[in-house]
Amino acid sequence: MSERIYKLEIFVPESHLGAVREALWSVDAGHIGNYDRCLSWSRVNSCWRPLEGACPYDGRAGELSQAEEIKIEVCCREGRLAETVSAIKSAHPYEEPVINILPLAGTGL
Repeated sequence: MSERIYKLEIFVPESHLGAVREALWSVDAGHIGNYDRCLSWSRVNSCWRPLEGACPYDGRAGELSQAEEIKIEVCCREGRLAETVSAIKSAHPYEEPVINILPLAGTGL
């Protein structure tokens, strides 16, 4: 049986798209068959409210914030998942980065 594949959804300010993309590529995220560096991104509108004690990249504790962000989507092999999440966090400016990890039934079918 082949290794399980996950799709990661990462929300990041546009200013950090390049840094997070390079971090993903440094750990071979986005490797599908005979291709590597496969990922996509799109603009999304997001909102959040930092709670007391938070140290937000953008916004202030107790106030609702909203901004345009970039959602990066990339595949990752199970054996490199922890390394990939660590690489994302090292390049991401947020105190609590949103990284959704979704198991895939298949990719590149």
